[in-house]
Amino acid sequence: MSNVALRNWPAWTNSHTDRFVREFFGPATAGEWAAGINPAVEVDRDGEDAVIRVDLPGVDVAKDVTVEVDRGRLVIRGERRDERAEEKNGRKVSEIRYGSFHRSFALPSHLTGDAVSAGYEAGVLTVRVAGAHKGAEARRIEIESR
Repeated sequence: MSNVALRNWPAWTNSHTDRFVREFFGPATAGEWAAGINPAVEVDRDGEDAVIRVDLPGVDVAKDVTVEVDRGRLVIRGERRDERAEEKNGRKVSEIRYGSFHRSFALPSHLTGDAVSAGYEAGVLTVRVAGAHKGAEARRIEIESR
């Protein structure tokens, strides 16, 4: 059982939904419905810590990503910018998604922002939540007979 709960924002930005909207309403409408990106996330346990890895290749994390603890939630938000957008002329085909993203994780109530650290290497943002699993083991309660 994990003490860190994953929530995807927005829920409608997956490839199956994008394809359905694009086929039903046309490409212009699909872009409006599927604004933003939904980066892949992996949540793992390392001892008592939770380790969250977010796939962010091509993102300038120093400029375009924030990691914060807000009201008991770990919030990672940012944007993948298409820096070459002004240089392009005519039509293009691209499977790379650009736009903003927002990922949110519920944290155990005993944690503060001091428990969270983050680093970025080789296109992966790694966020460590120290002590997220501390005391997370199930404890059996004896039932008294009366």
